[in-house]
Amino acid sequence: MSRSPERSEPSGFPRLALAHATSVGADTLIAVALAGSIFFNVSADSARPKVLLYLAITMVPFAVLAPVLGPALDRTRGGRRLMVSLSAAGRAILCLLMAKHLNSILFYPEVFGSLALSKGYTVAKSSLVPAMVHNETALVEANSRLALIAVLTGLVVAPIAAGLQALTDARWVLRLAAAVNTAGIVTAFRIPRAERTAPPPDPTEQAELRAASIRLAATSMAVLRAGVGFLTFVVAFSLKRLHEPSWLFGLVIAAGAAGGLVGAIVAPQLRRRFQEETILVGALLLPAVIALFGARSFGRPSMAIVAGALSAGAAAGRLAFDSVVQRDAPEAARGRTFARFETHFQLAWVAGAFVPVIVPGGLPGRPGFLLLALGLGFAGLSYFAAIRAAHASSPTRR
Repeated sequence: MSRSPERSEPSGFPRLALAHATSVGADTLIAVALAGSIFFNVSADSARPKVLLYLAITMVPFAVLAPVLGPALDRTRGGRRLMVSLSAAGRAILCLLMAKHLNSILFYPEVFGSLALSKGYTVAKSSLVPAMVHNETALVEANSRLALIAVLTGLVVAPIAAGLQALTDARWVLRLAAAVNTAGIVTAFRIPRAERTAPPPDPTEQAELRAASIRLAATSMAVLRAGVGFLTFVVAFSLKRLHEPSWLFGLVIAAGAAGGLVGAIVAPQLRRRFQEETILVGALLLPAVIALFGARSFGRPSMAIVAGALSAGAAAGRLAFDSVVQRDAPEAARGRTFARFETHFQLAWVAGAFVPVIVPGGLPGRPGFLLLALGLGFAGLSYFAAIRAAHASSPTRR
């Protein structure tokens, strides 16, 4: 049976998907280079100041994005596509500079610039997705496909980056990232130009931005992002304390990537039976239960299992959250809305990461897993109670 015209996929989505794969590939290369130069080649005590500086640097780009970039993307014709291309061009230049200044103080402001441009791309991409699908029901599927592309790209590129760094050094990984970003400029300009949405939100749209569905989903997603940042450094410092080989941390990362892949695949299937809010509740509670069992029998297998479960929950939760915003937020304000929430989520990730980093020697794994389980479980139950209360007080609104 032929596919009906109204359900056919817009021609722009494959082009956005290609640009997304290019951007994720470049980010993966940069992440491998940063990991080798900031954390994993030094002792835990030496790594802590560098990690704290890196975490502080990651917060600044979002403080700039929220008030400036979002409104600019919403009010400029083709601004979202332009941001994608400028992000790729800027990161290509900065990767070359980072390779040149790897052991210089200039390296950190260049990292800052790269992070700012990367997050600018994230905001622009999230704002472009609604223009690439025909209706609300396709939003989760579109977000899922982009997340799946991101995971698969990371799985392909990360071993290449690690092998190149082992054979040479981080400089060549950054130079390869510059080449990938250069290709990203071409893919960005092939994305169809989105319509300009100049008018600012009216009072009704402002009320929609403050809707309970968006606020509650954002809070839940922030908890998930904080959990990811927290778990990342709990595992990293636990492995360093136990003098485990570096490849074991790579195995935990691979388990997390596999979990993200599962979350991206499962979320659209769940959406056919459940609303986005229900998916978010499960994204919080399932990793909480697994982390609780992981705390009881802490070890190598539990690290990988908990990382996979949390990544799956974060991936499914993010797809559901994006769909809530794209469903309930006014189209004219999506750029600024995604910019604001990206700020909150990154700050949540940094806040979660700070906890194990500031503890001398790092937070031990068993109490770390227990704290993670309690935080996710409390957030999941609170979110469930809140959406039940919101539906009960306003039964005619979704």
